[in-house]
Amino acid sequence: MGKLIKENDDKGRLHIDTPLMGESLVSKEFLKTTESKEYFRMHPDINILKIGGQSIMDRGRKAIFPIVDELVKLKDEYKLLLMTGGGTRARHVYNIGVDLGMPTGVLSKLGDKVSWQNAEILSVLLAKHGGVKIGHGDHLEQLTMFCKEGYLPITTGIPPYGFFEQPAEFGSIPPHRTDCGAFLLAENIGARSLIYLKDETGLFENDPKKAGKNAKDLKFYGKISVDELIELDLDDLIIERPILQMLKFSKCLKELQIIDALNHPEFIRDALEGKQVGTIIYK
Repeated sequence: MGKLIKENDDKGRLHIDTPLMGESLVSKEFLKTTESKEYFRMHPDINILKIGGQSIMDRGRKAIFPIVDELVKLKDEYKLLLMTGGGTRARHVYNIGVDLGMPTGVLSKLGDKVSWQNAEILSVLLAKHGGVKIGHGDHLEQLTMFCKEGYLPITTGIPPYGFFEQPAEFGSIPPHRTDCGAFLLAENIGARSLIYLKDETGLFENDPKKAGKNAKDLKFYGKISVDELIELDLDDLIIERPILQMLKFSKCLKELQIIDALNHPEFIRDALEGKQVGTIIYK
């Protein structure tokens, strides 16, 4: 704990004497001393479900309604926070921005609007069942209360980097999109679980959609450590690449699961129960 100290001159200014006083907050050795034995988890009972934009939302009624029906059954048994992806419309606006030579931060600003639209769609569909759209940082400390009162909170998956987005390692597409946003929120509220609702069984060595006739021959990873996955350095991933480093250094989240909710909405319950029904990537 810091303590107040007073200078001995006429002004007698007060300072707070703490171990961080005079530190640059850059020293690696010093930063190691700030590690906590156990991190406070604000919402350890909240389960974050990230609903894919292109894989789920863009496919309309046939894809969305069965998942909505499943969520309605589950919301009274599990505390849920739904987060939405951007999908095809986000890709379209990225394409226009890239063609115009827009920098990464501008593309990030453009893409977040689509994720918001999908959150709006989902909140309307779930309105009569307690669906309520919340903003970035709005009422996050009240998530457990929302769930206990029968609400189903929904927010956009895009993290609020905006103009502060980091430069992309390759090209100019923002590296932190909706998958990253779901991970960051789950980690920082200390969520119980993080489940990505996609249209594929899980992680393959390459994108099955691009493999065509050879898709059946692709290697499938049912459970894999994040270190192993980083070592593989696959050309394509089913989740955004920065998540691997985030999981490697996470303090609360120990794993995430990717499931095929498009063809198997019932897998959502299984994943919430802790069963492996897709790909688990663990710390």
